[in-house]
Amino acid sequence: MIKKNSVFIAKSLDGYIADKEGKIEWLNSIPNPGGDDMGYLDFIKRIDAIIMGRITFETVIGFDIDWPYDKPVFILSNKLKEIPESHKEKAFLIKGTLKEILEQIHQKGFYRLYIDGGTLIRNFLKEDLIDEMIITTIPILLGGGYSLFSDLPKELKFKLNSSKTYLNQIIQTHYERQT
Repeated sequence: MIKKNSVFIAKSLDGYIADKEGKIEWLNSIPNPGGDDMGYLDFIKRIDAIIMGRITFETVIGFDIDWPYDKPVFILSNKLKEIPESHKEKAFLIKGTLKEILEQIHQKGFYRLYIDGGTLIRNFLKEDLIDEMIITTIPILLGGGYSLFSDLPKELKFKLNSSKTYLNQIIQTHYERQT
């Protein structure tokens, strides 16, 4: 089975995934009357499992919606001691180095992984463990907040696979890792 770690995320023009208060309401700043999923459903169909950071997990369970995932969700956290009772059969706490975590998940038969959460994405990039990134850019300048990218120990080269425009304003780029 081919192992693949993928990112599907939105950012502002200035590279932030959350504003200065950690809020993401700005993601809805462009009207989307038709409810276009911008490729998310096609993306998630080719994923076996999700690895999510604690902050992202807490954000998702804070939404006033049903649990949105039908794939196993592994929560990576040093602070979280257990999954809340309401989500025990939906999400699983996992610990270790990133390579140990990947090995544990691969041993469970999950190889095509969605890496979700800013800190988690940055850490995977630092260890050169991201194979593809689908980045949706919302035309807004936040002027600060939580950055998608940070310093890396070495240069990582990606190639553009495709680019799409949604709602005549939102640009989505699909990059694949070059080795």
